[in-house]
Amino acid sequence: MNSTNKDYQELNQLLKDIKFAMITFITEEGHLHSIPMTTQNSEFNGIVWFLGSKKSELVKNIPYNPQVNLGYSNPSNNDYVSINGIAENVVDPVILDEIWSPTYEAFFEHGKSDPDIQLIRVACNGAQYWKGAGTLTTLYKLAKASVTGDSEELGTTKNITL
Repeated sequence: MNSTNKDYQELNQLLKDIKFAMITFITEEGHLHSIPMTTQNSEFNGIVWFLGSKKSELVKNIPYNPQVNLGYSNPSNNDYVSINGIAENVVDPVILDEIWSPTYEAFFEHGKSDPDIQLIRVACNGAQYWKGAGTLTTLYKLAKASVTGDSEELGTTKNITL
């Protein structure tokens, strides 16, 4: 199933208040490893940007194993998004200018010109999301199911090819 404008709008709605992703990547030894990273996009468009360190395990492993998964969660709404894609280490001063914030000076001693800065671009292949019914609704449905023995629909799930 190919994505539609409606799919992008739905993903934007789910991701709008979530700034952090758990990026899962493949290590040199072939193991899966996850680290938290700040998403740099203000809107999801099929490409997700991150700012990392050239010394990091993630950046070092991308050229050898570019497959990644981005995990986002908003437990207060019971919303979860998993996006798979291909990561690439990129040099692009225009993008760096767009996403740079003085906050990053705490991580990069020489500011925007620090030679350790690495832009990471993830071209997304697909996504799956679980949209919860909200905490109170979910609690009600769980309580009802435990009393009646009936199963309850606790939200929606959708797979999207990007």
